[in-house]
Amino acid sequence: MTTLPLADRMAARLREQLQPTQLEVLDESWQHEGHAGANGTGFGTHFRVRIASPQFDGRPRVARHRMVYAALQDFIDRDGVHALAIEATSA
Repeated sequence: MTTLPLADRMAARLREQLQPTQLEVLDESWQHEGHAGANGTGFGTHFRVRIASPQFDGRPRVARHRMVYAALQDFIDRDGVHALAIEATSA
């Protein structure tokens, strides 16, 4: 059994819960080596999420970000995700 990279698993969760029309999950951990939350591998701690979803329609930016955080909370709690940079727009 092959384990998908963390970014791919996060993207799958976002697709499942927020049905995005556009989605990009980028692992930018290598840019944060030596910073708080970095794990020394250059992977799996700092991510950028670019997402557009019709579920964001009419919601303010803070609400959109909360929806993304809620969908990814397991990854934060269990998988060591330290930081998310979120760019969330309505579809």
